[in-house]
Amino acid sequence: MVYPYELIRSGRKTLSLEITADAALLVRAPLLLPRGDIDRFVESKSDWIKKHIEAKKIRAAQKEANAPTEEQIRALKAKALEILPRKTAHYAKIMGLSPVCVKITSAQKRLGSCSGKNGICYSYMLMLYPDKAIDYVVVHELAHIRHKNHGKEFYTLIARYMPDYRDRNALLKITPRLP
Repeated sequence: MVYPYELIRSGRKTLSLEITADAALLVRAPLLLPRGDIDRFVESKSDWIKKHIEAKKIRAAQKEANAPTEEQIRALKAKALEILPRKTAHYAKIMGLSPVCVKITSAQKRLGSCSGKNGICYSYMLMLYPDKAIDYVVVHELAHIRHKNHGKEFYTLIARYMPDYRDRNALLKITPRLP
């Protein structure tokens, strides 16, 4: 069975598949690759596609069932504004780093980020995770002030202040539940 898909052609050399957030199939292909070759590739990956579309639909249903109300969002933002700047200042002092600002956002896919100008943003969704995971995200984003990538030096810096960072990061893989 060839699944229906959206095709994006570009100067790339390989084919790739992506299941989008709304469980649609996206195929990226080289500019001149014949459509028949693309269809055969998609058909050869039908088991993978079926598995990942089903998983994406299940996750979307769980996320929707667990979506916070407006009142819960306000409470999570208030909690984030109370906790995250304080935690950031604490770890920044220990690590000898200085973020230019700390902001709370409504980001859904990214729990934290550090801009090129060293501003740190956290999603209010971070408040749904255990304290150890929150501390890891804070240290992770602060480490980006010194290292703007995820290279060896970046993780060495994190490990200096948080030797169990791998265990803490694993906590972020668990789907959070609203209180």
